Amino acid sequence: MTARSPGEQNRASTPLELLFDLTFVVAIAQVAAPLATRIAEGHGLDGVVPYLMVFFAIWWAWMNFTWFASAYDTDDVPYRLLTMLQMAGVLVLAAGVPAAFAGQDYVAVTIGYLIMRVGLVSQWLRAGIEHPHGRVTAFRYAAGVATVQIGWVARLAVPHDLTVLTFVILAVADLSVPLWAERTGMTSWHPHHIAERYGLFTIILLGESVSAATVAVKGSLSASGVSVELVEVAIGGLILLFALWWLYYLEPAGEGLAARRERSFLWGYGHYLLFAALAAVGAALEAA
Repeated sequence: MTARSPGEQNRASTPLELLFDLTFVVAIAQVAAPLATRIAEGHGLDGVVPYLMVFFAIWWAWMNFTWFASAYDTDDVPYRLLTMLQMAGVLVLAAGVPAAFAGQDYVAVTIGYLIMRVGLVSQWLRAGIEHPHGRVTAFRYAAGVATVQIGWVARLAVPHDLTVLTFVILAVADLSVPLWAERTGMTSWHPHHIAERYGLFTIILLGESVSAATVAVKGSLSASGVSVELVEVAIGGLILLFALWWLYYLEPAGEGLAARRERSFLWGYGHYLLFAALAAVGAALEAA
């Protein structure tokens, strides 16, 4: 395993990356559904905290895989198998979402997250062993991710009234790992590849919103037929989603990342709020 060149020509998402993204379609649908239910019942604020916590696990797992792949995607057998392991973790996490929303039972979510992190740590260890130039950074990533993951598992023993506090502490710790690891040298991620990957994930989230809006329209048609309110929601939802897509692609992100690599953390981390908001739009449209 060697690092990919950040200046590689015509770098694009691979079929494996696209397959990996499909597992997140399932996870996002699972986390948005209970939020839509809470909104429809008039208790949307009650669902915001669990939604943001579970969505963080989904987003952070996707983000870690994406940036690692941009720097070290070899597409060989070990890489593919470890990616499959991470995909399995996403599906386990998705299966645990209903329990997390219903009774703050985060066991399945944590197990899924653990499986994903085992795959990621293994990838970083392999990179450190086989790529001497980036060894220190890779081993820092592996050590940091593994250490914080111990905290996530230990969090299961914490009383429910400390759930949010421990989440904030561990989330900050997770976000700090790349900042600490790359102090010894930045990984060779490809700016245009990263921009494309984020753009594709944005399309996935908008697609989830389209699907949610379709479900809502179908339900309203079955219950009461065509109405002025239904037409307004359908047209307004379509305009909203199209406007969000348009705004996201106004400026080419690849050129900006290439020119200002030092701002990549701010750009990448800022997408948490953007992605969470886009998924919540889908939940709101479904509840409407």
